Amino acid sequence: MTALPTEMAVLVWLTLLAASLWIPYIVGVNIHKVEGVNPFQRPHDGTGLPDWVMRANRAHINLLEQGLPFAILVLILNEIGGFTRLTAWTAIAFLVIRLAHAAGMITGIARMPLRPVLFTAGWVCCLVLGVAIFVA
Repeated sequence: MTALPTEMAVLVWLTLLAASLWIPYIVGVNIHKVEGVNPFQRPHDGTGLPDWVMRANRAHINLLEQGLPFAILVLILNEIGGFTRLTAWTAIAFLVIRLAHAAGMITGIARMPLRPVLFTAGWVCCLVLGVAIFVA
């Protein structure tokens, strides 16, 4: 059995995070039921809900916004045999950044300018992987 490349292992963990990050929002709308408001209305405007519930929803959306490009770049690198130490560390950094972003956003700790800095750092990771594709 061959070991999974670091970038692919990170992609697995990131996918599991994306597949699970809806849970805080659902827990929040069920704990904080608002009279006369359907919490599953799309899009929900957050009326009567604590701020953390709506931030949880946004954290999930933010992960999907960056996770898809990251996944595509990792899959392309895998296909062309372009994994390097740089791409491995970039993938690890991306996962740590996305975990910090989600936790910081849901808890409210990641306020200005930390949250946009984390999001931008994730974008930079995607750019590094994109450049690695052209270098490979």
